[in-house]
Amino acid sequence: MKERLQEAVELFEEVMIYGTEHVIKNMDIPIWKDYSPEQIQVLKILSTYGDLSSGKLAEIQGVHKSAISNRLKRLEERSLVTSKRDESDHRLKVIHLTAAGAKVLQVSNDAVYENIEKLFKDKIDDQELESFVMTFRKLKAILQMKGM
Repeated sequence: MKERLQEAVELFEEVMIYGTEHVIKNMDIPIWKDYSPEQIQVLKILSTYGDLSSGKLAEIQGVHKSAISNRLKRLEERSLVTSKRDESDHRLKVIHLTAAGAKVLQVSNDAVYENIEKLFKDKIDDQELESFVMTFRKLKAILQMKGM
């Protein structure tokens, strides 16, 4: 089990690395000329988690708070996110994804999905895809339980 799990983790990491490289190098998405992959990831995180503090965003992205501050400043200048003081702790600023930010994220996601669909067409059958989806749903549920 240990060796198989280690292989699974290594394969997942490699797929993430190769996938990211493929997406960044081979996709000509106009919106990506305006926003960095890290900024798009901030939008994705906010879309997934809801409103978060900048500290929590930094923790999720695995970067220093100063890196998040710069990303948030640029996103806020373009009205893709807003920030406000946390109602329960006025020392914290909470970041909120705006409708414009959700739209930018949707355009980016649509382009990524379209590219991946073309890449995998006729290479992965429905049964393989269903197995993949079921496995990742299970992993997501396990990881969400750990966060509680």
